[in-house]
Amino acid sequence: MPAGCCMRKPKMCGSLLTCEVNKLHENNDYLLEVKNLKKYFKVGANQILKAVDDVSFSIKEGETLGLVGESGCGKSTTGKTIARLYAPTGGKVIFEGKNAHKLTGQEAREFSKKVQMIFQDPYASLDPRMTVKDIIGEGIDIHNLYKGKEKLQRIYELLNLVGLNKEHADRYPHEFSGGQRQRIGIARALAVEPTFIVCDEPISALDASVQAQIVNLLISLQHKLRLTYLFIAHNLIMVKHLSDRVAVMYLGNIVELADSSELYDNPLHPYTKALISAIPIADPKLERSRQRLLVEGDVSNPINPPPGCLFKSRCKFAKSVCGQIKPPLKEISSNHFISCYLY
Repeated sequence: MPAGCCMRKPKMCGSLLTCEVNKLHENNDYLLEVKNLKKYFKVGANQILKAVDDVSFSIKEGETLGLVGESGCGKSTTGKTIARLYAPTGGKVIFEGKNAHKLTGQEAREFSKKVQMIFQDPYASLDPRMTVKDIIGEGIDIHNLYKGKEKLQRIYELLNLVGLNKEHADRYPHEFSGGQRQRIGIARALAVEPTFIVCDEPISALDASVQAQIVNLLISLQHKLRLTYLFIAHNLIMVKHLSDRVAVMYLGNIVELADSSELYDNPLHPYTKALISAIPIADPKLERSRQRLLVEGDVSNPINPPPGCLFKSRCKFAKSVCGQIKPPLKEISSNHFISCYLY
């Protein structure tokens, strides 16, 4: 029984799931708290796609939380809902103690200044008709941060901060490589002086060598500017390198959440184990000798999800209870949460 939940308020705790969600938010030092977040999309006449279904996690100031999982599992939808690009179907996004989706007027403007996004596609996310100077300066104008020469000087500073130079300010996006475009996207996000950035797969469209450069840049910027990240990615090696904690997502649900070193050294959920086993090893002998865990079976339909655990159709350890009730996300060791009846 989690301390601070059922033991102190036995009449107010409705379920084990409620207790475990409260456990995730016991610390008051969190900059961002996502509580039972849901985002559903209507598809067709009477069908509902449950892209994000009852997701909860928290992020401390200055921390990086990695969010990993297969394509279509709801990672990007989670990030966009946090940044208020989508309105949630249910649940709350609490930023600096306030419900982000209830903000209006000046508070909403302040939120849009403090919370920014770096998008996945460096080609589609930059307006081809605007110069780099205009792209970076747009947010500065909206929030009235700098004018005239001060604004231009600020743009030059941002370009230098991300590894470009002021000569790039008057060029257009098509004149840059993918890595350079992503640096421009990072400079645009930094232009309004945010404290929290949703990094929505910012390296997936880049070459491997450029990926490492962008990740190292993000780490450097975090230290210099005291930033907090939600880092969404497929590349598990980069996520391990960048993240303090990692959440594993499957079909709109978080199935495991732990400190980065703990998750990679001691994965517990069958899905997490399969993901970790797929990470390539540099030593060819070790790579050939190790046994990979293959995930077989059909993926459950997120439009008409069956009851119980959504991973059960692909899990060789599935029990009868797995097909009846969805397992709650509960803490099975210090700061290690898992949604699985095996534990």
